[in-house]
Amino acid sequence: MAIRPYGTWPAALGADLVARASSPRYGHVDVARGRVRWTEARADEGGRTVVVEARHGGDVLELTPPGANARTRVHEYGGGAVWYHGDTVFYSDFSDGRLYRLDGAGTEPRPISPEPTEPHALRYADGVVTPDGATVICVRERHADGEVLNELVSLPADGSTEPRVLVSGHDFFMAPRLDPTGGRLAWLAWDHPRMPWDGTELWVGEVGAIADAQLVAGGLDESVIDPQWSPDGVLHYCSDRTGWWNLYRADGTTLTSLDHAELGFPAWVFGMRSYAFLDDGRIACIVTRNAIGSLELLDPERGTLESAGLEWTAWSVTAFAAGDGRVVFGAASPAKPASIVAFDPATGREETLRCSLDVDLDPASISIPRAIEFPIGDDATAHAFYYPPTNAEWEGPEDERPPLRVICHGGPTAHTEPQLDLETQFFTQRGIGVVDVNYRGSTGYGREYRRLLNGRWGEIDWQDCVAAARALVERGEADHDRTWVEGGSAGGYVVFCALVFDPTAFAAGVSYFGVADAEALALDTHKFESRYLDSMIGPYPERQDLYRARSPVHFADQLERPMLLLQGLDDKVVLPSQAEAMVEVLERKGIPHAYIAFEGEGHGFRKQENVRRSLEATLSFIGQVFGFTAADELEPLELTSAR
Repeated sequence: MAIRPYGTWPAALGADLVARASSPRYGHVDVARGRVRWTEARADEGGRTVVVEARHGGDVLELTPPGANARTRVHEYGGGAVWYHGDTVFYSDFSDGRLYRLDGAGTEPRPISPEPTEPHALRYADGVVTPDGATVICVRERHADGEVLNELVSLPADGSTEPRVLVSGHDFFMAPRLDPTGGRLAWLAWDHPRMPWDGTELWVGEVGAIADAQLVAGGLDESVIDPQWSPDGVLHYCSDRTGWWNLYRADGTTLTSLDHAELGFPAWVFGMRSYAFLDDGRIACIVTRNAIGSLELLDPERGTLESAGLEWTAWSVTAFAAGDGRVVFGAASPAKPASIVAFDPATGREETLRCSLDVDLDPASISIPRAIEFPIGDDATAHAFYYPPTNAEWEGPEDERPPLRVICHGGPTAHTEPQLDLETQFFTQRGIGVVDVNYRGSTGYGREYRRLLNGRWGEIDWQDCVAAARALVERGEADHDRTWVEGGSAGGYVVFCALVFDPTAFAAGVSYFGVADAEALALDTHKFESRYLDSMIGPYPERQDLYRARSPVHFADQLERPMLLLQGLDDKVVLPSQAEAMVEVLERKGIPHAYIAFEGEGHGFRKQENVRRSLEATLSFIGQVFGFTAADELEPLELTSAR
């Protein structure tokens, strides 16, 4: 192997390939009658989501017509925009928020919900269809006169009359699910200030007498998620009442008794699922242990839970279903990119139906992560996955330590998993280490760890990221003077906090649509998250003092390190004004920085050209700041530093 300085290694994995394959966001899987249907977001088509179908023989057919975009803006984060009944596909189109039905490939979709007076004034998600195909039941979100109302509605599947409200009176609804006969409806509901991982309620009612519905499980301090009816009409759900999400029947039967593992997820979007019923009576389950997922098969009669023996470690709970004797899922592993896979539990055979990457990577150039724990004080530890610099052709000088990219995930109630993430590999192949931090408050480690961030957001999350970098520096695996912290949304908040409250902890920062002003976020964000900070910081305005103390924008004069800020101008979750406030301080202080704002992008970038630009800009930025020249031909990024 030849020797070159870290950060300057030539690499086959280019930014354009990464952008084309980035975040495939597979979802809405359906398995029935010898075919598999799912959705996929396409960065090279402006980030639009399409519905496709795979048939025997491997052919993949696109069902939705050109230009259709199967997305919803309910809760702004969406999810659950597609559901199926027989040959018919029902979907919400992002262009106007209306519901459409598509009766097979090659047919024209037709709207079945009323045209709103303003685009996205009426939004739909998370639907089911009665067994006779006549009626749709789904979540509706109404925006009118500055008020947002969420409810469950029913409407004729042919759109012959307007929707009728079935259930209202709670701030939020999710997961309406019909039993196999269509006679009983289960759903989730919760109210401010709780988020769905804090406390939800599971209700069940007769479709013809919804007003007499009964509370089945959940409450103020119990997160009940993922209700599903078994084929024989028994209601199942997940609950974290033990401190770990486990699977239960509505009759009180405990099906799993996991400890230091869980079968569940933070319900940020609609249409999430962590278990599916198999034809032989078993239940396929996605089980998470220390933020690493696995497929396990539950025999509810024997009470056994056995691993399926698969290598996948990162699972998409928006792309998981069973039928025709198969389990079909979206997943990735440290050596395999995100894919849609069909698995036969009887034979152990796997078939890849779709892969997000259309070229093969040299296995010797793939950085395989290792799980690390590191001290954070008070005899406590936090978690991360470390990806070392890896390239089949190059290595760094013996007397040099590599730069380090410290990633802090968004949420913050979420977690990162070990997987072949191409953005990570983009840096590791060029001689840059990456540590992906599951700071205190992350999911995947149980409710106690998840709630450690309650009341301490903007205090301990960024400290954990500093501790992760420090641990790798002390082990000789990173250069302290060439570390940067990077993240999006809540991860961008960590970036701002770290650079303001510990100005020399990192050498630079990269923020994607990060939160700079917690108070502004509490006052001017969408309904779903408008009370999230009650638990993360404290009730507002009673604890306005804490909001100001945890807002980097009020302490921005303490900034010392260069920054790159990237922002979508259509972001309704974290408004562009937050990034612009930080840019003003960087300009006033003469700190080298760059600000790139993207038209037509919201909270998360979907367009291929913008993903590519962001990635190349980051490489150019850290090369200029750390004093090395990347081997790539990069679009110039001008750093501004004049006062």
